Amino acid sequence: MAEPDDIRWMRRAIGLALPRVGRTGSNPAVGCVIVKDGEVVGEAATAEGGRPHAEEQALAAAGQAARGATAYVTLEPCGERSSGAPSCSDLLAAAEVGRTVVACADPSAKASRRGLGRLDAAGILVEEGVLESEAEPLYQAYWRTFEEK
Repeated sequence: MAEPDDIRWMRRAIGLALPRVGRTGSNPAVGCVIVKDGEVVGEAATAEGGRPHAEEQALAAAGQAARGATAYVTLEPCGERSSGAPSCSDLLAAAEVGRTVVACADPSAKASRRGLGRLDAAGILVEEGVLESEAEPLYQAYWRTFEEK
């Protein structure tokens, strides 16, 4: 069961993503909030057109404060980027976040548990499914693209 702080921060991440739904091209609208010692040190949503990704922007805002922090992400961090840039899971691992809390899994070939596996391999605690039912509406259209294939 999710802790009250996990619920609070994931709701904030969902709130960041919601206005971007339908405005991020073929990428999903993701919200990311990075929290350390009960304070937000970085937050962002996927940019217009789909880049930069939410995690990338939130980590840039957090800087060194991301080390040991908790990242709340509405959708599983990507394990690969089509642009060739470092994936969000690589960026989270490089920043040495201590924990990543994820609302929804991502069935895309760029994620599909690859990002979560990379975080786990880096020793980052991963918790899944926090407020999943509240975040799912953000991804209904995105997920349909995988059902159609």
